[in-house]
Amino acid sequence: MRRRMVVAFPAIFMGLTLLLTAPLGAASDEAPDALIRRLSTEVLDGIKSDPAIRNGDVNRIIALVDRRIMPNVDFPRMTASAVGPQWRQASPEQQKRLQEEFKTLLVRTYAGALAQVSDQTIIVKPLRAAADDKEVVVRTEVRGRGDPIQLDYRLERTPGQGSGWQIYNLNVLGVWLVETYRSQFAQEISARGLDGLIGVLNERNKSNAKKG
Repeated sequence: MRRRMVVAFPAIFMGLTLLLTAPLGAASDEAPDALIRRLSTEVLDGIKSDPAIRNGDVNRIIALVDRRIMPNVDFPRMTASAVGPQWRQASPEQQKRLQEEFKTLLVRTYAGALAQVSDQTIIVKPLRAAADDKEVVVRTEVRGRGDPIQLDYRLERTPGQGSGWQIYNLNVLGVWLVETYRSQFAQEISARGLDGLIGVLNERNKSNAKKG
């Protein structure tokens, strides 16, 4: 494959991990910044206390993430945004395949990096949002060795679930994840079409599975 479908920021791995390994059944009235703070603390503590994760058990990490992912992340929106305008031209089967492959790509990409999480902490900055906002940005910093790393989250209020929130994008060092993938995906779609993009993602995921 000519192009790597991976964003080259290690903090993305930890940021997505903090999102996607969140416990089920979070309180529906939890504020978005409180949600990120709680998930960050719980997941960091879980990583530090799990010898299998610290030893790089990728299959265990993948299984954990796969169980927890959908209640906390709006994957249909993330995938549609990453694919861009061509998403509306995709058939239901193509949309299904794109979501599956995109999810697998992200999970397998950062799962192997979980073992690197050790003594980092997350600082959640004051939330700048009105009480009735339906979309917000929660800004945080990852602090540990070296300079602090900017790690921000876009969240949306989930319709039909009280005031629950879902994450649909992630910003690391000023670069939003979905926009970064959109640029990469657009090149593949232009060269090979939607089925070509699906094939490229599938190829990448198979390669990662062999490594794992």
